[in-house]
Amino acid sequence: MTEKREQFWALYLTRFAEGFGFITLITLLPYYINTLDPSDTTILGLTISAGLIIGLYTTGFTLAQTVAVVPLAWAGDRFDKRTVLLGVLGIGVGVYALFPLVDSSASFIAIRALQGVAVTGAGLMTLSLVGQIADVGTRANYIGKANAASFGASILGSISAGTLYDAFGFGPIFLVIVCIMVIAWAGTFWYLEPDGTRIEGFPFTGLALNRRILTLSSFRFQYAFSVTLVRTWIPIFAGVSAAEGGLAYGGFAVALTVVAEKFTNMCCQPFTGRLSDGYGRALFVFSGGAAYGVIALFVPLSPAIGTTLGLPSELVVSLPALMVGVALPAWLPYESIPGQFVLIGEVSPAFFPLIALSGLLGIADSFREPASMALFADEGTEEGGVASSFGIRELVWRPGSVIAPLLGGWLMVEVSMASVFYVGGAFALTGVLTFLIILVSFHGRRALTEW
Repeated sequence: MTEKREQFWALYLTRFAEGFGFITLITLLPYYINTLDPSDTTILGLTISAGLIIGLYTTGFTLAQTVAVVPLAWAGDRFDKRTVLLGVLGIGVGVYALFPLVDSSASFIAIRALQGVAVTGAGLMTLSLVGQIADVGTRANYIGKANAASFGASILGSISAGTLYDAFGFGPIFLVIVCIMVIAWAGTFWYLEPDGTRIEGFPFTGLALNRRILTLSSFRFQYAFSVTLVRTWIPIFAGVSAAEGGLAYGGFAVALTVVAEKFTNMCCQPFTGRLSDGYGRALFVFSGGAAYGVIALFVPLSPAIGTTLGLPSELVVSLPALMVGVALPAWLPYESIPGQFVLIGEVSPAFFPLIALSGLLGIADSFREPASMALFADEGTEEGGVASSFGIRELVWRPGSVIAPLLGGWLMVEVSMASVFYVGGAFALTGVLTFLIILVSFHGRRALTEW
């Protein structure tokens, strides 16, 4: 019998592979827009604008995810989750092998849709299996480690994708992803034991009316708007021109604002997950969500904070002399001086406060995420449908992930850049307030620490 530790490591590797492939495509999206050069297209007398086609580059992915959630979650509960996971990983290998063959917007959108199925299936099955294999008092800890693997992939993938593209183009990037996916498939095949649970019927029906899941969903539905707005608009705030309300930073500085949140989240989740196992998961959902909302409100104030503190307006990072002679990618702004490379970016006093706030957002969310996932895993395991439980969790998130970008774009243009973060912060705060009221009213005053 395979030890639990080996099974967890196989699932962490799968989580890493899923995250690496996902973030790589996000990073390469602007290069695909430039390469494919989408233009107005007429289909059956209807003109599809270039802007809509660009939107479909992402929407095709998210719509496929939404459609795939219910059948994949049902299959995971009805059959062997290991077999389903091996199947979606196999689809992933094929999907990433097809990307170098993309030669039109239509083919890119179609393959992105298949990627959405692979990413959703891998995410659902890995989290379901981690929650199922882990003992009830350790679930948040192990889920936190699985999420840390995904965040690590996001950091490595976002940095390496741009470097490899500048040096070699699209092909070698997807060769790397295919190799990682094949290794994850092999690890799953060899080390993950078959899943013996078989759930008859349609577990979604019962779980959708589960009181704890409904209580969590009252928070999660609103929080999805908050996270989508804040995560999406921090790099937009950093990168767009001052005329549009942004800071007009270069690509390297913008990337650092994104990496800061992922890095702190990755580092903290295994620790915060273990804490929530011991001190109450509902308490960590509430405190993490509240902290996220408060920190989001300060993001538009980063220029004022930087000016007040007298912070510098230039980013200077000295790389070790040992790296002299190494060819740095063209997209990095750097100057070469004897004995060292110095990365230089024109920023503003807002840069370091923005980095710090992004990092704090990662810490705040690290309290909420493993605790929330563990609560869904607890209910799914007890009710006999852990994959369906995670499927409901995914579906509750979808309205916010689809509507929030449209809302953010309208706020940015019609109101102000700052209003995006104020509205995002407000969604998190109203979410935790709703969660607390329902928790106390229907589950008792001790529920905040007993769940």
